[in-house]
Amino acid sequence: MNLSTTDSNTRFNETSNNQIGAVLLSAGTITGDEVCNMQEEKLGKIQDLVLDIGEGKVRYAVLASGGFLGMGDRLFAIPWSALKLDKENRRFKLDINAERLKDAPGFDKDNWPDMTDSTWHSSIESYYVR
Repeated sequence: MNLSTTDSNTRFNETSNNQIGAVLLSAGTITGDEVCNMQEEKLGKIQDLVLDIGEGKVRYAVLASGGFLGMGDRLFAIPWSALKLDKENRRFKLDINAERLKDAPGFDKDNWPDMTDSTWHSSIESYYVR
């Protein structure tokens, strides 16, 4: 993880007796984190998080991929439930091969989809969550 706050190392290495397995991260520490697939291929970096205010949870991580130094990146809304935290390597894992990601529904920084549209949401969920 992008460790930018104090006590950041302890967040990943210790758990309290009251919260065995609980992990709390600030949005700022996740932004910029690497995302790899199960074959250890780098897929991109988390650029942003999309919050569902009504439900009180993270709905999507916005993955930036394919560009060079942030230029020409293609963006993908990855359902939060599709990402797995890789504490050991301080990154996230996504169970998708690089070719399938290239064919995934994406968008550019100036043309975001309507993420409140239920049809769009269903298509994204079915693409990533198995």
